[in-house]
Amino acid sequence: MPEIQTSEQLASAYEQYKQLLSTRLGTVVDDNTRMILVCGGTGCHASESEKIVENFQALIKKNGLEGKVFCSISGCFGFCEKGPIVKVFPDNVFYVQVKPEDASEIFEQHMLNGHKVKRLLYEDPILKEKMETAEDISFYKLQQRIALRNCGLINPEKIEEYIASGGYQSLAKVITQMSPQQVIEEMIASGLRGRGGAGFSTGKKWEFASKYASEEKFVICNADEGDPGAFMDRSIMEGDSHSVIEGMMIAGYAIGAQQGYVYIRAEYPLAVKRLEIAIRQARAMGLLGKNILGTGFNFDIAIRLGAGAFVCGEETALIHSLQGLRGEPATKPPFPAESGLWAKPTIVNNVETLANVPVIFQRGAEWFNSIGTKTSKGTKVFALAGKVNNVGLVEVPMGTTLREIIYDIGGGIKDGAEFKAAQTGGPSGGCIPRQYLDTPIDYESLQSIGSMMGSGGMIIMSDHDCMVNIARFYMEFIVEESCGRCVPCRIGNKRMLEILTNITEGRGTEEDLDELRSLSETIIDTSLCGLGQTAPNPVLSTLKYFFDEYEAHVKEKRCPAGVCQKLMHYKILPEKCIGCTSCARGCPVNCISGTVKQVHAIDQSKCIKCGACMTRCKFGAVVRE
Repeated sequence: MPEIQTSEQLASAYEQYKQLLSTRLGTVVDDNTRMILVCGGTGCHASESEKIVENFQALIKKNGLEGKVFCSISGCFGFCEKGPIVKVFPDNVFYVQVKPEDASEIFEQHMLNGHKVKRLLYEDPILKEKMETAEDISFYKLQQRIALRNCGLINPEKIEEYIASGGYQSLAKVITQMSPQQVIEEMIASGLRGRGGAGFSTGKKWEFASKYASEEKFVICNADEGDPGAFMDRSIMEGDSHSVIEGMMIAGYAIGAQQGYVYIRAEYPLAVKRLEIAIRQARAMGLLGKNILGTGFNFDIAIRLGAGAFVCGEETALIHSLQGLRGEPATKPPFPAESGLWAKPTIVNNVETLANVPVIFQRGAEWFNSIGTKTSKGTKVFALAGKVNNVGLVEVPMGTTLREIIYDIGGGIKDGAEFKAAQTGGPSGGCIPRQYLDTPIDYESLQSIGSMMGSGGMIIMSDHDCMVNIARFYMEFIVEESCGRCVPCRIGNKRMLEILTNITEGRGTEEDLDELRSLSETIIDTSLCGLGQTAPNPVLSTLKYFFDEYEAHVKEKRCPAGVCQKLMHYKILPEKCIGCTSCARGCPVNCISGTVKQVHAIDQSKCIKCGACMTRCKFGAVVRE
């Protein structure tokens, strides 16, 4: 791996390495050369994608096709519902749910004989047709990949492939042709806002830090992704760590910092591994460290592992943790841009924000600014999960509607159920009901209907979900993750959890509903940090849009969705019961009475709502209300 000492050498390396990606990029289509990419994201990795690569490589060697057929891992393709995924270039054929033993069939049929393996192609659930390429699949049609541009295209463990995709060219441009002030002005002009949740202008944040005089300044990458169901930042780190490194270096140049830290949770071992590889390779090539590209610019990066505390996603709590202190938020001002890590000017940007930076300087602020809405520029990555057919990573232009994401990209609701709500913004966000399906996804629009962008989690719920129980789930998460420093969050949220638990277990009162609102307002107004200030959002949004469900739980002691176990009611339909005794024999508490060939009955005072009777009945005689 030769060291690159000048921008001219980097440009030469780009032209040289570009041949590696020519088949994948479509710039050179060589029928005699094939490239097999296998998804190496966490989900596919857990499903033996590395074994798939090993099998392909063994077949390449066995058939004497070294130099003509290549196989390697890639970052996440995004379509997690259908992993492990194998993509063959230049045909651009897209195979789904591939097992290690399928490698031989793909190799023999496709690589040797030119025939697609149809059983492994994606089948559109509506059209009932097999789709050969990713471009044919509805999941990808509305997407525009910027932050995820290299995920699924390059091998994340080879810096040569990142350079071949144009990597580090933006860094070279910035440190050889632009002043720090020009860099900041370009970032402001791009309109990029922080993708960690608050949505503050990235360029403005850099500008604030640049204005404070200090011998030391720091750049921190916040990779402490903790929202339930969120995996956007993890996938970028696993599939394209170099883009984050390059973004951090540009930020360091802009504010006058020479040291960066990536604060990443230890529960992301694969992301940590690939980040370590990327840092090591960048140092070895002279693109990270001292006198970068002969310009006199010095910048290095170190990794710090977090222990998984959700509150450490808040920038001041993260800084405390990074310093070896208890992860608790601090009062602001002063903001980290003035006094952050070790009381020095510090900027904290999340993974997705930094991944956008190199492409802005590669294609221009005007190009980036042309994407999205008036106030929300560029694209946003969402982790689409829950009761939706196509689960995975989605990157769409700001302004794309919820309906387009859920139905056009997500393929609609699972099992033909009805859409009920979308939870955006994680535990700090709100539940968006059906009447707002055509709401454009941007910072202001989501806030106006009681939710927020957050880091990008999007959990879809159907009519089989209980919204009161959803609110209880998120409040339980917040109580568990609260640092406990301020009284409103420590005590107020715990009291809200107690009330929600009482409601879901049939002990709620109408007065409880008023108390939930009152507590929510107090917690929002008086909590120290963003975790406490936004914690009541799921409760307030469900009270606003699904109040009828709260009333059913409180007044009728009934869960309309049939989810809250303590409110479930099992009964036996006399017209369907044949007296087979199967339900009685399966009841763990012997609460079902009746003799052979006689209608049975359930003693509700003894029933523990386990559902064993309903599971065992083969005649549909046991129903749940």
